[in-house]
Amino acid sequence: MQPDLMSLLSARQGHFRLESGHHSRVWLELEALFVRQSRVRPYIFDLANKLSRYSVEAVCGPLVGGAFLAQSLASALDVEFTYAERFVPPQNEALYAVNYRLPSGFEEKLRGKPVAVVDDVINAGSAVRGACAALLSCGAVPVVVGALLVLGSAASQVLAEHNLALESVASLPNEIWTPEECPLCAEGVPLEEL
Repeated sequence: MQPDLMSLLSARQGHFRLESGHHSRVWLELEALFVRQSRVRPYIFDLANKLSRYSVEAVCGPLVGGAFLAQSLASALDVEFTYAERFVPPQNEALYAVNYRLPSGFEEKLRGKPVAVVDDVINAGSAVRGACAALLSCGAVPVVVGALLVLGSAASQVLAEHNLALESVASLPNEIWTPEECPLCAEGVPLEEL
């Protein structure tokens, strides 16, 4: 029997700062999601089926979970795989301050190719946004973003601005806030260190 996707994810409640700089009440522990590939394989095939309509020639995922998913999807779609590495500029507290870059040598291979950008879970969309920027900078053509799970609507708003389709296996409502708008900050709830 196929396990429910949500049963594979551990959620914590609290006050968290996401990679994007937004604040949230929810933090998902994703490190163990790909430990046993057989549990997540049905969802990978479901997402691969959805992405196959876009005729992509490569799949890119941000390290770490997105790259595991991208590699599995690239294999299922029989296309090229790449990943985007995260780097953080020093002392930058702005929203979407984290950047991503492709490993050297991949840029030329991807130039002009339609690419699917994927992540295990998308909330604010910081990692896929960064991966898309890295692909665009080398002349690749992101055409679709995919995820096993999409939380809230923030990512779909960002993707619509860039005219990218969004495909997912599941979605759940979730609220995120800028630090200035965060009700938890207003209540004096301290941010949890991760």
